[in-house]
Amino acid sequence: MSQVLLEVEDVVKRFGGLYAVNGVSFVVERQAIISMIGPNGAGKTTAFNCITGLYPVDGGDIRFAGSSIVGLPPHRIARLGITRTFQNIRLFASRTCRDNLCIAAHLHARTGVASAVLRTQAFARDERAIQELAAEMLEVLGLSAYADTLSSELPYGQQRRLEIARALAGRPALLLLDEPAAGLNPQETDALMHLIESIRERFGVTILLIEHDMRVVMGICRRIAVLDYGIKIAEGTPEGIRKDRKVIEAYLGEDVQADLGAGA
Repeated sequence: MSQVLLEVEDVVKRFGGLYAVNGVSFVVERQAIISMIGPNGAGKTTAFNCITGLYPVDGGDIRFAGSSIVGLPPHRIARLGITRTFQNIRLFASRTCRDNLCIAAHLHARTGVASAVLRTQAFARDERAIQELAAEMLEVLGLSAYADTLSSELPYGQQRRLEIARALAGRPALLLLDEPAAGLNPQETDALMHLIESIRERFGVTILLIEHDMRVVMGICRRIAVLDYGIKIAEGTPEGIRKDRKVIEAYLGEDVQADLGAGA
């Protein structure tokens, strides 16, 4: 089995005459934690949207487990094993935490509408498995106490965790996290770093994340790709990226680079 899970090759995405992503290429190896960083508007979330099928690409190829996924709708890509969170939280606000996870887990339900209407034994087995998976995800993310709480009533940090739990309920091989530390306090951010690493170890999942908090990125990622104006300007290890002159000038700045060096 190839160690490469995701291959993004010369991907282009245009909006009119604007190139949001322009010839970007990178690979993600199995069970790695990889990050995309760069200034606001660099094309990071657009790249995520191309990978997950929300945006059609205008050029290039995206291969998952060796097969092209270009042109597939988002639900097909999710069923293949790619799930994600969003920069702006998109939970089902009027449903409980348990319901949010069960809805995501139905992606892999084996029975259809007819079985649901007739309440067949196969449907009952499906529902039990989904409930068990939801309970497991709630426990792993530390949300069991909130199982029957409306997602809109959760504290902000717990909503972030619920989004990750919902993505995991889709049983992904590749989990895409879009700014998971956004809005978190330092203690919540430290807990998030440990959580991401534990998720990878427990479920064997590969993680690709977008993040502006450089301590998160440098602390847990094996490799980092840097985008600027839709173009990949650098890729490498955390040690190499924080010393890269182009990255310092385009994104990190001297102060952040010095601060990261001091904390190494």
